[in-house]
Amino acid sequence: MMRAMILAAGYGTRLWPLTIDRAKPAIPFMGQPLVGYVAEYLARFGCDEVVVNLHHQAQTVRDALGDGRHFGVRMHYVEEPVILGTSGALDNARQLLDGDTFIVINGKIATDIDLSDALRTHRAANAIATLILKPNPRRERFSTVLVDGGLLQRFGSHPQTPLESDNADDVPLMFTGIQILEPRIFSYIPRGVFSHSTTEVYPQAIARGERIAAHVSDGMWHELSTIRRYLETSIELLQHEGRDVIAGQDSHVSVSADVREAVLWENVTVDAGARIRRAVIGAGVHVGGAEVFENVVVVRAELVEGTARPPQALAGEMRGANFVAPIMG
Repeated sequence: MMRAMILAAGYGTRLWPLTIDRAKPAIPFMGQPLVGYVAEYLARFGCDEVVVNLHHQAQTVRDALGDGRHFGVRMHYVEEPVILGTSGALDNARQLLDGDTFIVINGKIATDIDLSDALRTHRAANAIATLILKPNPRRERFSTVLVDGGLLQRFGSHPQTPLESDNADDVPLMFTGIQILEPRIFSYIPRGVFSHSTTEVYPQAIARGERIAAHVSDGMWHELSTIRRYLETSIELLQHEGRDVIAGQDSHVSVSADVREAVLWENVTVDAGARIRRAVIGAGVHVGGAEVFENVVVVRAELVEGTARPPQALAGEMRGANFVAPIMG
């Protein structure tokens, strides 16, 4: 058995307005809280003790996950009065993680990457840390990871597009947000302050001769940091199950409503004649029979009233009792 930590303390501003009334880890994904989906993934590979760090609307995460038994783990919570960063979060949970090999995973991903295979790489390399990487053939805007002889060299900038690149056939590697760590990593993490693994801890460890292994996987992996990614990933996984709509608890969709490629949260009502396409419908929303929602996110207007839209969030408008924002990215 093994311990793991899910990094989940962010504000989720790019998922706004879905994160107005709950933290990002508590948003529903494939019928359960997002962080519960990640916890189940860890449990499949023998991680039975899982730590989750909390900051924004922490109680919504506690309410969603409870003690973790429903997801096959024992859940531990560590609150951060101020955001501590990806390695500062580990320092804050040191007492729960120190002592043996442990997994760290970003709480906003959906994946089936084989952790057992990555653990074999980690042990064979006798590494202080192993980062799980993926090829980035579409050259999306994720930092490039430079590797030599199976070991991490450094983190680079975002990859150039194939048209701009002189080496368009060379597929860059990107970090999946999953890593395997040995307890001695704590000797490189500053105590009680904000710090990031990729910019502070790993460069320092490499400079001192530590081995940080790279495990390249071709497994399924999606990052859900924006509403567009959240919706597209949900639709893709639903289609693998032979459907394209999911509705939360106590939601009611009229048999004569036309709803396709949509994610409906709890207590949603969709009247006869309504048309929904490629949309996320938030909790408690009522979709009237004359409504057409396509490529949008919809939440109750009362949630948005009097709140400031984060700079990275989607812009929208009030439409009756609902707030509607086009999904751009």
